[in-house]
Amino acid sequence: MSISFGGLASGMDTNSIIEQLMNIERAPVVSMETDKTWLNNKLTAYKEFDNRLKSFLSSVDSLVERDQYSQTTLTQSSDEFFSASASEGALPNTNYRVEVVGLAQREKSYTDGFTSKTDQTFGTGDLTVTVNGVNHVVKIDDTNNSLEGIMNAINDAEIYVNTTIINDGTDTNPFRLTITGNDVGSSIEIDDSALIGGDGLGIIYESQPAQQAHVRVDGIDIYSQTNEIKDIIPGVTLDLLKAQEGEINTIKIGEDNSAIQTNVNAFVTSYNEVISFVSGQSTLGDTAAGVLGGDSGLSAIKRHLQDMLTSFVDTDGTYTSLSQLGLETQKDGQLSLNSSDLSKAIKNDEESVINLLAGKVGEEENGIASRFKEYLTDLTSSADGLLAGRTKSINDNIARIDANIEKTEARLQKREATLKSQFNAMEQLVSTMNSTSSFLSTQLSSLESLWNYNK
Repeated sequence: MSISFGGLASGMDTNSIIEQLMNIERAPVVSMETDKTWLNNKLTAYKEFDNRLKSFLSSVDSLVERDQYSQTTLTQSSDEFFSASASEGALPNTNYRVEVVGLAQREKSYTDGFTSKTDQTFGTGDLTVTVNGVNHVVKIDDTNNSLEGIMNAINDAEIYVNTTIINDGTDTNPFRLTITGNDVGSSIEIDDSALIGGDGLGIIYESQPAQQAHVRVDGIDIYSQTNEIKDIIPGVTLDLLKAQEGEINTIKIGEDNSAIQTNVNAFVTSYNEVISFVSGQSTLGDTAAGVLGGDSGLSAIKRHLQDMLTSFVDTDGTYTSLSQLGLETQKDGQLSLNSSDLSKAIKNDEESVINLLAGKVGEEENGIASRFKEYLTDLTSSADGLLAGRTKSINDNIARIDANIEKTEARLQKREATLKSQFNAMEQLVSTMNSTSSFLSTQLSSLESLWNYNK
């Protein structure tokens, strides 16, 4: 093991000298680390730009879909008797008077009460269940002649009848068999006269008769098998909640054009965020404002977006360019919107406005929003978009820098070891010379003493 004297012999701070020499030798590594930091900052900036482009694309998507422009509104005078919802096909500017006469319900019946649901006290033989006039024979034998067994036998027969057992809470005979039809049109009868050798089901009481839903729309009687009624009012679904004949509620269907204003405003905001980012990366005077200032691709994107803003579209109507809708480009490249001009355009020729933004029906690819969408989709592609290409290039450069740093660090370790060895050798030499000098000084002193003595 080598021993480091650290300047003990020479009096020099050799460790500090080696450290300073290595700092000089390490300058290329510091430079490479700086380059690596700069590249990572560029990658972060590209990711931010990509996020702004994706946000812009999202706002453009709202302009591409024609059904996002005119939204149907529905109001009802009361939500006590039904809830109504409108979908595509609802006719704007229409009113309807709705009266819920009766709700759809299935027939429900129940038997007398029994002491147990598992005791096999019932007779055996044929149990006849009649559904809508059709007889169904259910076999009862000594394996299922309990209340629970009869319930399972009827349910397993799959005859559009559902049976359950309830406990009515009484002290004696609490178990009752309930019988429910599977749809509102089912009438049910049960004949247990053929059961021999035990109890029968006894009297069967009807607790709820079967009936269809019954509503009147503008005085017209309408019947349904369910309490959800569609297509009676175009594009409107009624969910019936409560019946009360004579209670009339109104439905009003309107049209909301505010979505056009909202979506165009979102387009302007997102566009400005993209332009602001590109402008912020440009070189201002002698100082680069952003790490992407030297990327000509960003300037090309900005120019292309600005060119698309001024393009024309055949709309078969009044408006063929965005400037006619109140959109104007400012000196700084930002886009402004005159909401009053847009409102006037919508009121004057709404179809032309929609055709300009979303394209005519069958020619959607020609709409300005569709052109933006196609361009932005390519720019933000995870496979070959702007960020994907820049990320690969930057990561390749970072990998190359890392490899060079690793090689340089290995060389510097050897260089440091060499310097330490050289300085240690010097310290050992100085130490030896100091020892020799001390010895010679002692000998000379002895000779001088001997000379003086003989004298």
